[in-house]
Amino acid sequence: MGEFTVRIDVPIEHMQNLFGGRDSYIRKIEDDLHVIIVDRDGAIKINGEKEAVMKAAHIMRELVALSERGNILEEQNVDYAIELEHENKENVLLEIDGDCICHTVSGKPIKPKTLGQKKYVDAIREHMIVFGIGPAGTGKTYLAMAMAITAFKNNEVGRIILTRPAIEAGEKLGFLPGDLQSKVDPYLRPLYDALYQIMGAESFAKNMEKGLIEVAPLAYMRGRTLDNAYIILDEAQNTTPAQMKMFLTRIGFGSKVVVTGDASQKDLAPDTKSGLDVAEKVLAKINDIAFCNLSSKDVVRHPLVQKIVKAYEDYESREIKRNELRQKSRNYNRGKR
Repeated sequence: MGEFTVRIDVPIEHMQNLFGGRDSYIRKIEDDLHVIIVDRDGAIKINGEKEAVMKAAHIMRELVALSERGNILEEQNVDYAIELEHENKENVLLEIDGDCICHTVSGKPIKPKTLGQKKYVDAIREHMIVFGIGPAGTGKTYLAMAMAITAFKNNEVGRIILTRPAIEAGEKLGFLPGDLQSKVDPYLRPLYDALYQIMGAESFAKNMEKGLIEVAPLAYMRGRTLDNAYIILDEAQNTTPAQMKMFLTRIGFGSKVVVTGDASQKDLAPDTKSGLDVAEKVLAKINDIAFCNLSSKDVVRHPLVQKIVKAYEDYESREIKRNELRQKSRNYNRGKR
């Protein structure tokens, strides 16, 4: 096939955003699609095989549109745009970008960045209880926090309750210095961090003092009925089935619940079942409960994190297949006896 060229006009003020530092974004597209992209007189020319050029042009137009909406383009945007193009999913980036949940205290918009995140946010809007299950970096907790704070500010709920199990990852709480609050605070720190960033330290402290925002270990939920509240249970893979049942039966009228967890990062004893795993089997068919499974495609941290998560997913998948083959072999050998 012969060479093919497409010219795209790009406003000069968006050129740097589109190209990235040291033209790194353009190089990603060139390397993936085997095209040549050059800047000529305020326009971009893409040269190569026709099909590859058309794909590259579509990616570039979507990224320009994102930039024109006021977004600072990141490596994740470029990687995801390339991935969507290979899957023939058109205009998904722009559709996702149109869903702004709220703004941080510094004015930065909080939006879903992947199709999986968009489905997760939509599920939270539409269901009373949502389980967000996926690896680190997929925005499970952060997006849930943004939704909770938005609902609180809009007076849809009267308070926010954030909780997670105080499971010791190889350490014992009793050996930590200070009173009980000091001992459990390290386990709740990620929740505090998200609240500070989205709500601001002053607003958070004021609402915390009034009892309108509560951050507490899961054990503190026992015996309570939680009405008119937005409740987030984080790190749910570290609950036992009894703890998960206890938590879910605390829910009262006017409340919304988001349960987040990563089934691949359990800190439970090896012979202990995870409450998250059991809940997925027990509650899957109940109306108004949604399960959203995020994957390595939805990781929005450093691109290296996405590669690490994908490598572990592939490894664990191979291990499961090996174990299944070993079990089949054992069963076959027993049958021959």
